[in-house]
Amino acid sequence: MGELSRSTIFFSDQHLCYADILSPSQVRARIEVAVLNFLKALSSNSPSISDLSLISRNSSNSRVSRGLLTGDSWIFLSHSFCTRSLTKENSAKSFIRVWKVMEICYQVLVQEKRVTQRELYYKLLCDSPDYFTSQLQVNRTIQDLVALLRCSRYSLGIMASSRGAIAGRLLLQEPDKEVVDCSTCGSSGYAISGDLELLGKLTMGTDARYIIMVEKHAVFQRLAEDRVFNQIPCILITAKGFPDIATRFLLHRMCKMFPNLLVLGLVDWNPAGLAILCTFKFGSIGMGLEAYRYACNIKWLGLRKDDINQLIPKECLVPLKPRDLQIAKSLMSSEILQDSYKEEVAAMVQSGRRAEIEALYCHGYDYLVKFLATKIVQANYL
Repeated sequence: MGELSRSTIFFSDQHLCYADILSPSQVRARIEVAVLNFLKALSSNSPSISDLSLISRNSSNSRVSRGLLTGDSWIFLSHSFCTRSLTKENSAKSFIRVWKVMEICYQVLVQEKRVTQRELYYKLLCDSPDYFTSQLQVNRTIQDLVALLRCSRYSLGIMASSRGAIAGRLLLQEPDKEVVDCSTCGSSGYAISGDLELLGKLTMGTDARYIIMVEKHAVFQRLAEDRVFNQIPCILITAKGFPDIATRFLLHRMCKMFPNLLVLGLVDWNPAGLAILCTFKFGSIGMGLEAYRYACNIKWLGLRKDDINQLIPKECLVPLKPRDLQIAKSLMSSEILQDSYKEEVAAMVQSGRRAEIEALYCHGYDYLVKFLATKIVQANYL
């Protein structure tokens, strides 16, 4: 506590560019020190309202860390700061929002409870309607608080909302529960909990050789229903679109537990599909202080441009949307993206077309399993 008090009011030690996993009492201590220092500044001989000094989450402040032996890569944030100020019109409300969320997080930790971001939004909507009018404002303020106190959102008592599911050659056991065989969970798979603490305690076993991350839930269901894991020794996992924290956390943990398993991504051939794959691979800038806890060394299996040229009829290609072009521009300007991936994005933009995984069904509904097996062999993953 004393060490924290000697630091600046909001822990702006420039050597700390990651979020700690802390106990509730440790987080409460950081919040209490922040409040005490804030009050001290107000009651001094020359009262002032300090700015909130946060680690900047701009793309210009992001870097990529690459493991020397593992080949893993993830986004992290460097030592640049930004501020939320009560005296500046454009950030005054953001300044107040941080304190409002900090207050509720403190109450949640005292009560030894956890809340989802959605629950937090409705609580703030009732208590502070002048400052919170959308879920996006809440989400960004949570990121501000993580960047301010340098602790993970889970340490703040904020639980992940999970959409994810898992199926295939994986045995799971929650503490004091019976073993779940994910190959018998049907086409919907085993629902991934949003409780990261529970996910961290799961006992897992597998004889698989691959983990296949499937972008879309409908494709995941098709593969699970066709029991692809009986033909290809694999585990299927999906976040049903853009990856949520819980699904990323579980995939990251499986990669650590089973380092010999190859992680392969099956996504649509469009900029959004590649952005999803990159979020699993590198993490996201917005969560740069925590990204290394969720990233994994995933390889892009398909769809790729060669698949489009050889397997997808032109009639099954659809025009790129304006949003696709925006994402493509962002990907092309990224220092993170490898050259071969940028070539794929350039091909998408040049063609003006995109292809969904379901376009492979033009060869029959059972073709998707054959496609995966062929791709794995061609890429020398067997």
